[in-house]
Amino acid sequence: MRLRRSELSTPASNERMIEKAAASSADLVFLDLEDSVAPNEKVGARAKVIHALKTLDWGKKTRAVRVNDLETEYAYQDIITIVEEAGEYFDIIIVPKVKSARDVWWVDVLLTQIEKRLKRTRRTGIEVLIEEVEAMINVEEIARSSSRLEALIFGPADYSASQGMDNRIVEGNFDAYPGDPWHYARNKIAIAARAAGIDAIDGAFPDYKNLDGYRRECT
Repeated sequence: MRLRRSELSTPASNERMIEKAAASSADLVFLDLEDSVAPNEKVGARAKVIHALKTLDWGKKTRAVRVNDLETEYAYQDIITIVEEAGEYFDIIIVPKVKSARDVWWVDVLLTQIEKRLKRTRRTGIEVLIEEVEAMINVEEIARSSSRLEALIFGPADYSASQGMDNRIVEGNFDAYPGDPWHYARNKIAIAARAAGIDAIDGAFPDYKNLDGYRRECT
């Protein structure tokens, strides 16, 4: 089991931030091709990811790449290009916005085909983001969908959008809701992950200036 006390998200298009992430003390760094990269930079960001994985000193960190949503035109080429060119230099593919076990299975099959063609014995792991209402309904099946799957990550921002929730809750203003708005989602993800023998990872706290809200989240 890998250490996942902290997972640091880094824009794949920003070389300076990638260098800082490699020098950080995070257990896991993931280079993000999804939300933090503008559409016109997504293709070029792949080359920056490959270069960074091959040339930077990552120490003992777990190295991951978050690809684009599987329903976009970018995802399949993200996986093929990154794994073929740098598969020996990173550990995990992070898949956002999965909705069912079939999504994970598709990524697993694609990785298997690439590894067989290149005769690689080192398997790439998978983490998935649970951030859609469909994923929450199917989370038990998702958790058991692949032997490559290592963790379920809760994505509160997109989950709240999927639920049509008040944006103030996402920003840590819990006065807009009486209680912990994420209790059900977190609990369901944690139980599914535990039963499947994989890790459950909490989502990021987006409002970094809201220290009171952050402390409340941590406790």
